[in-house]
Amino acid sequence: MTQFRYVSAVNLSCQSNIINFQNSQCTWRHLYIDSDQTNTLLFGGGDSMGLKLRIPNKHSIGTRRRKDFCPLQVVCMDYPRPELENTVNFLEAAYLSSSFHTSPRPSKPLEVVIAGAGLAGLSTAKYLADAGHKPILLEARDVLGGKVAAWKDEDGDWYETGLHIFFGAYPNVQNLFGELGINDRLQWKEHSMIFAKPSKPGEFSRFDFPEVLPAPLNGIWAILRNNEMLTWPEKIKFAIGLVPAMLGGQAYVEAQDGLTVKDWMRKQGIPDRVTDEVFIAMSKALNFINPDELSMQCILIALNRFLQEKNGSKMAFLDGNPPERLCMPIVDHIQSLGGQVQLNSRIQKIELNKDGTVKSFVLNNGNVIKGDAYVIATPVDILKLLLPGDWKEIPYFRRLDKLVGVPVINVHIWFDRKLKNTYDHLLFSRSPLLSVYADMSVTCKEYYNPNQSMLELVFAPAEEWVSRSDSEIIEATMKELAKLFPDEISEDQSKAKVLKYHVVKTPRSVYKTVPNCEPCRPLQRSPIEGFYLAGDYTKQKYLASMEGAVLSGKLCAQAIVKDYELLVAQGEQKLAEVSILS
Repeated sequence: MTQFRYVSAVNLSCQSNIINFQNSQCTWRHLYIDSDQTNTLLFGGGDSMGLKLRIPNKHSIGTRRRKDFCPLQVVCMDYPRPELENTVNFLEAAYLSSSFHTSPRPSKPLEVVIAGAGLAGLSTAKYLADAGHKPILLEARDVLGGKVAAWKDEDGDWYETGLHIFFGAYPNVQNLFGELGINDRLQWKEHSMIFAKPSKPGEFSRFDFPEVLPAPLNGIWAILRNNEMLTWPEKIKFAIGLVPAMLGGQAYVEAQDGLTVKDWMRKQGIPDRVTDEVFIAMSKALNFINPDELSMQCILIALNRFLQEKNGSKMAFLDGNPPERLCMPIVDHIQSLGGQVQLNSRIQKIELNKDGTVKSFVLNNGNVIKGDAYVIATPVDILKLLLPGDWKEIPYFRRLDKLVGVPVINVHIWFDRKLKNTYDHLLFSRSPLLSVYADMSVTCKEYYNPNQSMLELVFAPAEEWVSRSDSEIIEATMKELAKLFPDEISEDQSKAKVLKYHVVKTPRSVYKTVPNCEPCRPLQRSPIEGFYLAGDYTKQKYLASMEGAVLSGKLCAQAIVKDYELLVAQGEQKLAEVSILS
């Protein structure tokens, strides 16, 4: 398979020639850029989308279109979707999905009230609807997605909560895309991991996974072939250090929760340079913190998935903004089966019955929402704010004190030109301030622009920065970008000019995966009858990730379906008590 799948051609004659070529190995799509004020993006075999590329707002620098501007024609080639369906994890996820369709149809569908329309809440509602129940999904904000939310600015450009990557090792997410019929919305990239070289500004080091080798040989080959980041003695020591994890399996992995990445590496006799060269970047990408804080369990789970599955580390970008391209298909599915989704419905408090069970969710607008069961699918920090006082001393809830969301900042910068020193891929910056980044004008169809780059960057760790001004964050980001793009970007903008930017701060994002958190993660079924939790912080094997959020929703829905008879009986008992009192 060729490594060059992105070709752009300027149509100097100003005439349109449409190309749409398909074969079994690749998919070619055309992009026609019209010359009038609104540029319409059309991809053959896909959806049509439009953007205005005016240069606007208070952070803008005025530019004027050239009079001799000609339409451009750009031809793109996507990588085909990898074979994922034959992996054990994918089959397990598919079986769990099918269990909701095959479960007995309820004689009286449960009305389940769910707070939070992120991936965990959407997943819970979707699979409850598949099982024949009637979810009522409440979202506090006016946008779907939670930690994958995005917004459109006044120019029609999107900016997102985070830079989201869909791995081959996300079996429940991959099943979800298939169940919704939207597999074609993932743009798969070449099977590589690409790291910047801090010692050689503007250069990159690659780990390329050969398609012809099975796992784990493809991963081993990728590591052995890269001699720029690790020496042979370091590779050997790292490999020896991993032997206990490979032999001990999941039990060994979970037992390492008490050690940080840095401590585990030293315990295994692995040189600190291995941590510095590889695992600072990996830790920041996985949980937005450094290896001296991150639990080694998190790294071992990722390595386990990447090494066990041939395409586990292969990455895909969503082809557009997550609320419309991912969340809305889930909402449409829920509503088609009789469920409800309500935006601008913020929970003010959880009202209790005399026996300590949930009576209702009371919204900020005064509305009272009642159901047969209740789910909180918000981040753990919001759950802790909503917990009734009577519940806080219950050990199940008290252990949540250990789980705290980690701050993260997502930065978007639009430049006045096309940057050359980048790839159609996710890039690990290895910067002290930045985690990963991508030129979204190349990697994502909806954001595609052949003339100007838009970099989306994860600013992490962000603990010391989340309270600072946007301008300070952009200034610090530009200093780091000047090292990554020494020939194209300078701090004073004497090279590429910043047209505009957006900074999205999340003071409490995914839970901070520090040592000894694992015992504190709650099961989806709480000790309160009829009350459940969903979210990547709850107990499931994929930790803090989109995959973890989707799996947590499935496990939450599974618990409710299993409790059907109990919940029906509980509801009948409460009705009887009300009728006696009346």
